[in-house]
Amino acid sequence: MIKTRLTEKLGIKYPIIQAGMGPFSNNNLCVAAANAGVLGLLSTSGLFDKEQQPWIYEAFIQTAESTMDDDMATVMEKLLKRTYRLTKEKGGIFGINVMVSAELMKQANIIVDTAIRVREENPEMKNNFKVIFTSAGDPVGWKDKIKGAGFTWMHVVPSVKGAQRCKKAGVDVIVASGHEGGFHTSWEPVHSMILLPAVVEAVSDENTLVCGAGGYCDGKTLAAALALGADGAQMGTRFLATQESDFHQIWKEAVVESGDRATLVARGFVGPARWIKNPRSSEHAVNTLKKSPGIFLGFPDDYSSPEAQSLIEYEKECIHAVCTGDKTKAMMAAGECVQRISSMPTVAEVVNAIAKETEDILRSMPQKYLA
Repeated sequence: MIKTRLTEKLGIKYPIIQAGMGPFSNNNLCVAAANAGVLGLLSTSGLFDKEQQPWIYEAFIQTAESTMDDDMATVMEKLLKRTYRLTKEKGGIFGINVMVSAELMKQANIIVDTAIRVREENPEMKNNFKVIFTSAGDPVGWKDKIKGAGFTWMHVVPSVKGAQRCKKAGVDVIVASGHEGGFHTSWEPVHSMILLPAVVEAVSDENTLVCGAGGYCDGKTLAAALALGADGAQMGTRFLATQESDFHQIWKEAVVESGDRATLVARGFVGPARWIKNPRSSEHAVNTLKKSPGIFLGFPDDYSSPEAQSLIEYEKECIHAVCTGDKTKAMMAAGECVQRISSMPTVAEVVNAIAKETEDILRSMPQKYLA
């Protein structure tokens, strides 16, 4: 048994967070992860843009047993109730991941307000629906709404400075995301081996927990996170390639089939993003270098420029191809840990294997290394 402050705070069996990978629907994955004893996180950002990316919105609709006529709040309510219905028997713990960047503030407030209302109207949900996880924006200003409603508040950051801002804002669990992670990465990349201990030293105390993210995918990496002072680790790419994962089969297969040095960084919707190497992502990287060099130099480019817009339209086309299973045009995000993933088991099998390997490593360390 692995016991950390994260397991005790949330009542989960293992100190693992299943990443709320957006903008895609991941309700079935969240349920499976929660029921396997880790924190399951629902993605929500795919609900933000019904008009521009209806194929993503439709996936949420199907899972929620909703209709295209339902608004964002209604779909969110149905997803939360479905998730609770499927996790309450096993005591699975879950939360939602909400992007809170300035341009998405209106939508973020609708999602958070809906979550608070649904839980208040269904108080039995408090035993399972415990977390609001904010990302891709400033944490300041969310404390009263989220913690005032009794949720545990988590926020992800790519830097010590960001972690310090989280601590000042009152975040309960700060997730330090290293450059190894998939999809959106930092403008100024720092890798997990440097970032995680630095964040732990800067902000961890009796009121503030720290978890690692970026590169964590098995027992070895979870044990490393704990050795670096973390209370747990978030994993995304590892859970993407599982039987219950809602992601398209071609995406899951691409993760499993990837090998050494299988990812690259190029333009993403809100900054740099890590993609699995294929002809489409390689072309995107070349065009990023020409049209949006700030991605590689560490400073934001003008998003309104024609060059930037052409890159974003290309990305939308590639994401649409993923959703429809078109390998010839698809571009798929994933973390560097794809080279450590070679199978597509069930979520429970993944969690049990990670837990066993972590426990074996931790138990062996005193005998191996202490005189």
